[in-house]
Amino acid sequence: MSTATASQNDSDTSTNKPAIRVYNTLSKTKEPFEPLHPPKVGIYLCGPTVYAESHIGHMVGPVIFDTIKRYLRFSGYDVTWVVNITDVDDKLIAKSRERGIPMSQIACEMTADYLSNLRELGVNQIDYLPRATDHMPHIISFIKALEDKDYAYAVDGDVFFDVAKDSNYGQLSNRSMESQQGEGGEAAAKKRSPGDFALWKSSKGDSIAWDSPWGPGRPGWHIECSAMSHEILGNTFDIHGGGLDLMFPHHENELAQSGCCHDAPMVKYWMHNGLMRAGEKGKVGGKSDREESAEDASAGKISRSKGDGGLSTVIRRHTGERIRFFLLRTHYRSTIVYNEDGLQEAGTSLEAFYRFFDRFNEITSLQESSQYPGQYFYDLPLGTCRTQGEFSPGEDSLLLEMHSAREKFLSSMDDDFNTGAAISVLFDSLRTLNRHIDQHSLGPAAELNSPAVVSLIKAATVIRELTSVLGIFLKPVLGGGSGDEADTDLLDDVVKLLINLRKEARERKDYATGDAIRDRLTELGVALLDKKEGTSWERSS
Repeated sequence: MSTATASQNDSDTSTNKPAIRVYNTLSKTKEPFEPLHPPKVGIYLCGPTVYAESHIGHMVGPVIFDTIKRYLRFSGYDVTWVVNITDVDDKLIAKSRERGIPMSQIACEMTADYLSNLRELGVNQIDYLPRATDHMPHIISFIKALEDKDYAYAVDGDVFFDVAKDSNYGQLSNRSMESQQGEGGEAAAKKRSPGDFALWKSSKGDSIAWDSPWGPGRPGWHIECSAMSHEILGNTFDIHGGGLDLMFPHHENELAQSGCCHDAPMVKYWMHNGLMRAGEKGKVGGKSDREESAEDASAGKISRSKGDGGLSTVIRRHTGERIRFFLLRTHYRSTIVYNEDGLQEAGTSLEAFYRFFDRFNEITSLQESSQYPGQYFYDLPLGTCRTQGEFSPGEDSLLLEMHSAREKFLSSMDDDFNTGAAISVLFDSLRTLNRHIDQHSLGPAAELNSPAVVSLIKAATVIRELTSVLGIFLKPVLGGGSGDEADTDLLDDVVKLLINLRKEARERKDYATGDAIRDRLTELGVALLDKKEGTSWERSS
């Protein structure tokens, strides 16, 4: 993970890639996936505002796009995935005042919580985790460029985007100019039009402020993502993701300010995932546009105060793998209804696979031959490239069925990353494999070089390949070592990020934040080792 600029390489114009189709929210149609600079693909996903502990709703986008990146890599693309951290915001400032501690301390604590939860759910494909506060110079220069081009105007230290100057404004959300509404309150009186939105907010005496050409202040919410995505992925990149609740105003405003600043489309494909709801109504974590009635809040919102929304609590009741599977059971554009029964059903479904893995292990791992060494399911090769997994089934009835299943799985994923349909194929395959075991009465005494066992191993390898693309069954649930290499690498990157945050806090004599980071890492089983040459870490006992 880094905040360095990623370069796009357009030298490879290879088009020998599968026919993936993506639903583009901007065009409201499925379109062939044709990256700007193949095989390079740039993806930006709006991350959290880190003012409170993450809940399960915050995991929907990361799990979906972690899976999308896995599948694109599996399909031969070189993917760069960026997830931002909003660590300065009105909500953070309010929380800082409420708790009586620095905003930076809250941001560090909640960033650590968010990243640890991502790790538990197997989200380990993120390449860049930029923080808004690290990109303030670029944010300010971005706003200045808009002002110089007459798309923005300053009033008493505040800077607003003039939506009337963008003839395409509203194209993403299909909202008319008359229906636009930006910030209210004191800002409303300064704006030329109610739909204009803040790029820079004057400090108004707040201690949290940065110097700028317009005086001390802080950035608006929308400009942060535009600036960070531009710095890392360039003027135009391939995919911008986020929840449907972000389409307006956040993404609409990103689209407008980025396009006007660079005279180029910000994104080729806008992808929006459906929201998670508690029961039959209410988005988990709140509603879009920052408005929610008391009735809606009590009926549908998962409340942190009741302990239902804290993700660490949910993970302890279930597992990260179960939650990931639960989130992938439906198409990403569908609404996910969150309840305990749904998670229990996901667990029951996973148990069916775990039982097959046990049966497979009993048949294949207890004896060896010179030609066919015994092996466990988790020892089978992971899927790395779809062309490497291709095979000829010949006349083998089991392999014929598995070959057909593999094609159906890939077809489902090629069709706008339909994980729900892909998982249905996996269940059909599971029944096929169990039937094969029963028909041939396979057990611990089976000969490893018998045709029935050889076919079983090949068929199970297909399951291993396809499930790894979804980021499930990567390692045994119980025992089985310390985790895969990617997971270990992510943990190391996350801890190093927090060590740097702690170092920055101590350098500005914010010892409370530094101590809070150390304490949080200790709770997560990470011990920091402060030495003269720097800080390292190890797993605590």
